[in-house]
Amino acid sequence: MHIIDLLIIALYLTVILWVGFHFYRKNKDIDEYYVGGRNLSSLHIGLSVVATDVGGGFSIGLGGLGFVMGVSGSWLLFTGLVGAWLSGVFLIPLVSSLAKKQNFYSFPQFLGHIFDRRVAFIAGVISAIGYLGFTSSQILAGAKLASSTFDGLTLNNALLVMGVITIVYTVFGGIKAVIYTDTIQWLILMGGLTLIGLPFAFTSIGGMPAIRETLQPEFLKLTNITWQQIVNWAFTIIPIWFVGMTLYQRIYAARDQKTAQRAWFIAGLFEYPLMAFVGALLGMFARVAIDQDVIAGYTVANIDPEMGLPLLLKNILPVGLLGLVISAYFSAIMSTADSCMMASSGNILTDVLRRHRANNSLRISQVITFVIGATALFLALSMENVLELMLHSYSFMVAGMIVPVVVALVSKKPNPFAALLSMITGGTIALGLIIWGIDLPLDLDPIVFGILGAGLVYVGANSQRPKARAGGLGDLETW
Repeated sequence: MHIIDLLIIALYLTVILWVGFHFYRKNKDIDEYYVGGRNLSSLHIGLSVVATDVGGGFSIGLGGLGFVMGVSGSWLLFTGLVGAWLSGVFLIPLVSSLAKKQNFYSFPQFLGHIFDRRVAFIAGVISAIGYLGFTSSQILAGAKLASSTFDGLTLNNALLVMGVITIVYTVFGGIKAVIYTDTIQWLILMGGLTLIGLPFAFTSIGGMPAIRETLQPEFLKLTNITWQQIVNWAFTIIPIWFVGMTLYQRIYAARDQKTAQRAWFIAGLFEYPLMAFVGALLGMFARVAIDQDVIAGYTVANIDPEMGLPLLLKNILPVGLLGLVISAYFSAIMSTADSCMMASSGNILTDVLRRHRANNSLRISQVITFVIGATALFLALSMENVLELMLHSYSFMVAGMIVPVVVALVSKKPNPFAALLSMITGGTIALGLIIWGIDLPLDLDPIVFGILGAGLVYVGANSQRPKARAGGLGDLETW
């Protein structure tokens, strides 16, 4: 890589670190650290939401899907659009009003208010573990990008570089540093990919004639996907908009309900169609580039599909522009990793340890965030596939927590004991099926069976035990 590109990337990373230290001096308490003072605008929150949700894992993962299946890979983020708008309509009105009254910091606090402390504790454990894995997937995405674009940089060394930089500015800066850098990072990413990456890639591979000559016709169709893939993605991604700690933190950070809803509408549109097709097309272009010898030394059979897009950018972009686009990808990766660290940290402080009211809670928060980041880095050193690790983390969280959230939205008499059993059942089934690698009927994902199991357990337990307390959407007036 040319020295000019290296200087651009170094400048970008330096600015990100500066932002973290800047907000370190401004954060006075955990209200600033975790929910940004509860007065942020819809644009900042919306761009932060989409940067966090799409981020590096989906950016690199989408490229891998485009490489393997073409434009049909874009359906992955269509589920993001559906999830964003559904939660904006049904979840935000309930959560936003409660958060203002109760000063919530975490998602499990919401469940604790609806059910009881035991439910909040288990939700905190599930969410903390899930976001720990998700942070690892983002650090791994950054390392794959760095190792494929910097000559002589091994994957493990790249993991250390990406991990340390992300951990440092997140530990010091808190949620405001995360949200404001997310805004910048998302604008850099979309500008770099749409205005630089796409046109240069399309031209370098020979345009549509080369694409049609190289690829099978199904790569250009939106039907190159099985119904099982659609179901698996829908069960994995749509519910995360209802159980994601990173998303609840941004609902709490918005100045009011309307601000949060506008932010969710903005985020959905950026996910689909914009990012969905940009990522899938670039991955597809990378496959063509290998066939056209634009990327030398690789074949479709011997390359990791998720490495195709970074290698394409490295080989086609001129000096200066390569540095900008690689910085854009680093932006996406760090915008998700930092949010996930903050989410896991908030779960441990607020819901597991319950130290959020301690006099030194801000310092405790920073220490916990550091430990989460260091653990995520260690896990990333032992993993290989970004999208797989990310979706498995999603599966564990969603299967464990979606049933209680649905109950909170629709039931007038939620049952804490039934909710507790459903959470343990759903998370255990999904994680167990993933670890044991059991072949499941119809090629469905473990999350499908985890959610079904959690739902059945809730219904069964609720029918056998007395309802412990009233609540839910129908009793908002009494809260």
